[in-house]
Amino acid sequence: MRLIVKLLAGITGGMLIGLYAPEFFSRVFVTFKIIFGQFIGFIIPLIIVFFIASGISELGKQSGKMLGLTSGLAYSSTLLAGILAYVVAVTVVPLLTGPAGEHGEEGAGLEPLFELTIEPIVGVMTALITAFVFGIGMTRVESPVLKQFFDQGKNIVELLIKRVIIPLLPLYIAGVFVDLAAEGSIFPTLRAFGIVLLLAVLTHWVWLLMLYTGAGTLTGRNPFRALKTMLPAYFTAIGTMSSAATIPVTLRQAKENKIKEHVADFAIPLSATIHLSGSTITLVLCSVAVMVLSSGLDLPTLGTMLPFILMLGVIMIAAPGVPGGAVMAALGLLSTMLGFDEAALGLMIALYMAQDSFGTACNVTGDGALALVVDKYSQ
Repeated sequence: MRLIVKLLAGITGGMLIGLYAPEFFSRVFVTFKIIFGQFIGFIIPLIIVFFIASGISELGKQSGKMLGLTSGLAYSSTLLAGILAYVVAVTVVPLLTGPAGEHGEEGAGLEPLFELTIEPIVGVMTALITAFVFGIGMTRVESPVLKQFFDQGKNIVELLIKRVIIPLLPLYIAGVFVDLAAEGSIFPTLRAFGIVLLLAVLTHWVWLLMLYTGAGTLTGRNPFRALKTMLPAYFTAIGTMSSAATIPVTLRQAKENKIKEHVADFAIPLSATIHLSGSTITLVLCSVAVMVLSSGLDLPTLGTMLPFILMLGVIMIAAPGVPGGAVMAALGLLSTMLGFDEAALGLMIALYMAQDSFGTACNVTGDGALALVVDKYSQ
């Protein structure tokens, strides 16, 4: 929760600096925002290559019906949750935020003191294909050296995210809001932020009710009782902002739902890695909101968003297990598939991080519903 407080301080401080501080001081924050944004762009392909390749190689070591069933359920849940979020977003968000393009013109903000270009090593799609080639290859070729390379690369990138990117995010978000305040679009943006965050949390709960109703129908369990049993995991995830850190509580509550011990011990940790339906709901809702708020982007059609949601289900394998990991993994798709520029990506990070704990809570609570179905059909 301390990160949330720091992010809110960054938003408030950035707004005040942009409105009242001398222009030179404001430009310092804008300069940091641009340089740090380029550094994040540099990190994105590394996240994709190391996390996806390592994740696929780990999955390849496991076999059997439970792996296929759990993976299929996790991907289906993520896909359907994303479609639900899209329907909610295109129906509600334009009505609440106003027409696209009314919140300031692109390029109307402050100029940086200087520019520094940091080019990524490879493009996003090249990184994705590379990750799949090596990830699948490592499941077929026994190469401890190659496996160690990708695992250690993943550890380095995760350490970089945890020790550098996450601590500096409040300053980056402050720079985003300095720019918004300077160009006069801060108050419509803040209003939209509040609406979208509330909409995301409500959609999380609609999805959890749907998920547990479906699981209860398939397994003959009482869905409301099962969901109530998982609530300690929900509230623990709000505090930790990490699916991995919540695994012990999620496991305990899943076993209280009478799920067999060996099934829970397999399905819950695996789902914590690959089932991110709550994060997907937030990413889809926030991306539509940013497109409505941005003058250079149009409200997306289902034909635009469906491929994005399909890829999002795959890219979530690469989500680092740290606060904000899902949005970090998704930035490449947002830029290549939805056309987000640096300003839109900054807004997206701010929006996502403000509710990351609730998305994580939805993820881990949904894991309990998947485990119910796996327990029923993997005997």
